[in-house]
Amino acid sequence: MLFEYPVKAEFGRIVPKNKIYERAKASKKLRERFVDEVGQIVWKYKLAPETVNLPAKGSVREIQVFTIAAKTEEVSEDVLRCIDKTIPSPIIFELALNDKGRTVVAYKRPSDSSSDAWVVGSYFGTNWSSSLTPSASLPVVLDMESLFESILRKLIIQRARQGETLRDLVQRVEQIRANEINLKKLERQLSQEKQFNRKVGLNSEIRKMQNEINRLSSEQK
Repeated sequence: MLFEYPVKAEFGRIVPKNKIYERAKASKKLRERFVDEVGQIVWKYKLAPETVNLPAKGSVREIQVFTIAAKTEEVSEDVLRCIDKTIPSPIIFELALNDKGRTVVAYKRPSDSSSDAWVVGSYFGTNWSSSLTPSASLPVVLDMESLFESILRKLIIQRARQGETLRDLVQRVEQIRANEINLKKLERQLSQEKQFNRKVGLNSEIRKMQNEINRLSSEQK
């Protein structure tokens, strides 16, 4: 596990997959992914004011920790998102496969249009590493909202700009990811293009995209 959670926060309840399917209205294809990729799901810890001695603040009243016995290294975000949508609070996913583990967390926030709904954004996580790697203590913070923000920032490789909020940082990373996908598409097109004039145009688009990625990746605005 990425963190050492308080014994007081232990919850330890198995989460039946069929309950997730029902609440998330999962499609047949998504249910098949669960079967292929996920073994047992355990609601391992419940981080709350009474279990971690931190006051609730803002939208984050609790943080859940789910352990997943993975069947493959590729547990799709669609599967994690399906679980996330059933719980109205942030979830820390601790994936385990043989003697390896990794942590994955989504940027999750209440909807701007409805206080009862949550928006599940991009996922951030560690690489697979030995399960024998020592766990770190939870970040020292003042409240539950700061705890979630601190945990998520530890998983985001991109460094924040001075004064940048978590929401703005996530949006910037999402832009970088989208541009990197577009860059790969342009590079594939270039490798297959035969016409000289079209190659010149694609090279120009590639340079612009690379410059935009560099601009967004910079720690300076």
